Amino acid sequence: MKSYGHALLLFFFFFFFFFFFYMLLFVHATANSEQHLIQNDDTETMRALSNLVPADCWTSARDSSSPCTWKGVGCATPHASQAKVRTLSLSGFGLPTNATDVSSSLLLFHLLCRLTHLDSLDLSLNSFTFIPTPFLSNCTGLTQLKSLNLSSNYLAGTSLGSFSSFPGLETLDLSHNQLAGQIVGVHQLHGLARLKSLNLSHNLFDGTIPLLVGLQELVLSNNNFGGNIPNDTLKLMTNLTVLDLAMNNLSGPIPYGIGGLPDLQTLLLSSNNLTGDIPASLSLLKSLKRFAANTNKLNGTLPIGITRYVRQLDLSYNQLRGGIEPDLLSPPTLVFVDLTANLLHGPIPRNFSHRLHRLRLGGNSLSGRIEIKFPPEPSLAYLELDDNELDGEIPTQLAGCQGLMLLNLAANRLRGGLPKELANLGKLEVMHLRSNNLSGRIPAEFAKMTSLFDLDLSHNSLSGPIPSGVSSLRGLSTLNLEDNGLDGSIPETIGTSQVLAGLRLGNNKLSGTIPGMPRSLKLALNLSNNLFSGHVPEELGRLDQLVVLDLSKNRLSGQIPKSLHEMVSLTQLDLSYNNLSGNLSAFPDRVLVNITGNDDLTVIPWPTDTHIVDVERTLKPRSRHELLIMVAAFVGGLVASGLFARIFRTVASKCFRRAKHEGAVASSAEDDQPSILKELKKLRRIDRHIRAANLRLARASN
Repeated sequence: MKSYGHALLLFFFFFFFFFFFYMLLFVHATANSEQHLIQNDDTETMRALSNLVPADCWTSARDSSSPCTWKGVGCATPHASQAKVRTLSLSGFGLPTNATDVSSSLLLFHLLCRLTHLDSLDLSLNSFTFIPTPFLSNCTGLTQLKSLNLSSNYLAGTSLGSFSSFPGLETLDLSHNQLAGQIVGVHQLHGLARLKSLNLSHNLFDGTIPLLVGLQELVLSNNNFGGNIPNDTLKLMTNLTVLDLAMNNLSGPIPYGIGGLPDLQTLLLSSNNLTGDIPASLSLLKSLKRFAANTNKLNGTLPIGITRYVRQLDLSYNQLRGGIEPDLLSPPTLVFVDLTANLLHGPIPRNFSHRLHRLRLGGNSLSGRIEIKFPPEPSLAYLELDDNELDGEIPTQLAGCQGLMLLNLAANRLRGGLPKELANLGKLEVMHLRSNNLSGRIPAEFAKMTSLFDLDLSHNSLSGPIPSGVSSLRGLSTLNLEDNGLDGSIPETIGTSQVLAGLRLGNNKLSGTIPGMPRSLKLALNLSNNLFSGHVPEELGRLDQLVVLDLSKNRLSGQIPKSLHEMVSLTQLDLSYNNLSGNLSAFPDRVLVNITGNDDLTVIPWPTDTHIVDVERTLKPRSRHELLIMVAAFVGGLVASGLFARIFRTVASKCFRRAKHEGAVASSAEDDQPSILKELKKLRRIDRHIRAANLRLARASN
């Protein structure tokens, strides 16, 4: 019996020994299996994702074993045998590839939920029209996600919903979509307790500014938010570093409490309906670097010390009054100041910051002399003081601003001559000095300004000849010397220009014959009200891009060259008050012609009290046949454009939606350009449209 007990004891001993041994082996094997599964899960998931992405976006997916080498993929350890995807950017991939296939979108978001190591996901610049609710509220695999970018899609709806899938999310970008409705408060962003940055710009949200405690960056620009900016709400958002409320329908005053946000660095309130004073508390905010409240109805005075800490200040297009304090432009960190189109008066401050890059004070009532004390090697590149009441002479000290690219002193009361020292501004591209009381000659030294492409000296009292070197500047695009007392002949060298698009020399005392003109002329050639004699040059017919030709009030004689009929872009031709002969009946209807005051020419009536008619008035009523052609062309073009748009969206958007982002960046860079440069570009675009329209009308009339 005793031996039986020993045997039974040995049996249980070996049984439990082998049981635990096999259990340990099983657990170890299972652990290895699970570890292997987890480590390889990202690779398998990424390969599954590659089937939903256009092949030309992830070409390396076919021949690479590791997704860490694919475009837009970042791994924790890029060269490890198992991939752990940490960052994933599918921006501009043209997703979903089939907009009507909902199942493919659902599968894509399901696979994204399996990337358990992901902390940054970028789905911007695609064509998503919805985000599945399970992805936002029941995606257990993305608990480590910190950044989610869904901008520049076609998301719509009136609720942000729940984001409980991402408890660690810190940055959320939903900008450039079609989201609408009101954001009542924190509960609208349920589950985002750690959120630091929220961008909802360029949507259709309305209502009042929400209370979102804990945020550091809040961007709500380009929406329909209305009402006052709530002072009590801002007091609770003490962590804000960026607050962008521009381009909404906000009204009332700027709340004083904004000055109590200790970490605020950027405050953008542009293009609203704000009224009242600028809070003096903003002058005490040491952290504030950029403040823009332009295009509102602010009507107070400039707070003392408003530029003490800021680097960029834009308060243009308001109703600010009073003077400019002497030290407004002298703080050492100041870079940009724009006070255009206000009611400011008094002198311009003398002392400038060494770092001041751009100053815009045009459209005010500033007076006195320009007595600027520039620091050594100033950074000033754009100086716009136009449309004020400044007097005295143009200071020669401006020549010390070697980086100056734009100088606009137009529409003031400046007198004296043109300083030849300005020729030392080797980077100057735009110089507008029109509508002053300037006299004397145009310095021949201006021929050294090789970067100049827009020169406007019109409406002054300048005299003497046009320097040949100035008229032949290789980069000059527009030259306006109208309404002066210039004499002599037009330099022959003007015909060598390659880029001159507009030449206005009207209302001077120029004489001689009309020289050959550059074929680059597009906008206008105005030689009216001078003393030119001889024939109308046959070579003018080669200017097939020219829109307006005005040779009126001269001493031209002879017949009109037939070559003028070949100017396919021409819409206005003024030959009035010369001694010309011949017949102009062959000109097409699209060209508005004035030959009044030429006894031997057939008169084609047009408004004699109009010197140069607006381009929009040059197209005469069309015949029934022409209208039918135009309507048919319009309808056909509409249908064709619709088909083309559908094909283009399917094919081109797969990888090239990123161009939209680049365009936005370019648009942003363009916004920083001077207004004159942007207007020149706009005129060139208008010119291209006019030429295209004229060509179509010419073909229709034939």
